[in-house]
Amino acid sequence: MSKGRIAFQGELGANSHEACATFFPDHEPVPHASFEDAFEAVKSGDCQLGMIPVENSIAGRVADVHHLLPSSGLKIIGERFKPIHFQLMVNPGVTLDQVTTAVSMPIALGQCRKTLRKMKLKTQAAGDTAGAAKELAEHPDPTKAAVSPALCAELYGLEILARDLEDEHNNTTRFLVMTAEKAPAPPPFTSPCVTSFIFRVKNLPAALYKALGGFATNGVNMTKLESYMENGAFTATFFYAEVDGRPEDIGVARAFEELGFFSERFEILGVYPADPFRAKA
Repeated sequence: MSKGRIAFQGELGANSHEACATFFPDHEPVPHASFEDAFEAVKSGDCQLGMIPVENSIAGRVADVHHLLPSSGLKIIGERFKPIHFQLMVNPGVTLDQVTTAVSMPIALGQCRKTLRKMKLKTQAAGDTAGAAKELAEHPDPTKAAVSPALCAELYGLEILARDLEDEHNNTTRFLVMTAEKAPAPPPFTSPCVTSFIFRVKNLPAALYKALGGFATNGVNMTKLESYMENGAFTATFFYAEVDGRPEDIGVARAFEELGFFSERFEILGVYPADPFRAKA
């Protein structure tokens, strides 16, 4: 039986690749240049699953993803929290005193900012953490080091000079697991669950306040609420939200009913088991 395939954004060796290998070892990780390409691979059936980062405990949300979720046609069937560690890697034989510049994607460099400053290294932006390592392997430069996940050193034949550069040891990225199934199997009722959804409020005074009132009165814990501009308009009327529980729960059902009165659009993007990491956070 052939292995399933799981899409991710980035080069081989990226944190998303590591997440795929860690949480879905029975699936073949398939790299894609952009989030759009990764979503399309799942939508087309080329890959059965997608592993998509949505937020980091230090850098915040991954901006592009939330704009793509509503129009992707995909469903969220899981979440995974992965500790993030970055290594300073160089071409074989290069020593630390030769290195002047650290290269990686801006989010990664930001997560290692204090450490790199102490090392007196300049920074240079790249499109991807693993891409920085691949580029260094293909074009050796003793003055440069890639800030990349450990897997990259193994894949691209680089040497690690310094480990775990991240400024915060609790540096963690949350990933969503996506599928093209229109009606994926619901999670077991024995599992604490999360429901992700989008909505757009009507153009009425205090519409958002009224739309959210049902979650408070019905005791539903909303863990995320983020607003977005649509179609270039400077009006925050489009929202992505997450709540504890599932739509069948009486409190959530009543809150959704009340939300519907004040919304022009409402769509559930996924109901999935809460990762055990949530209880530890």
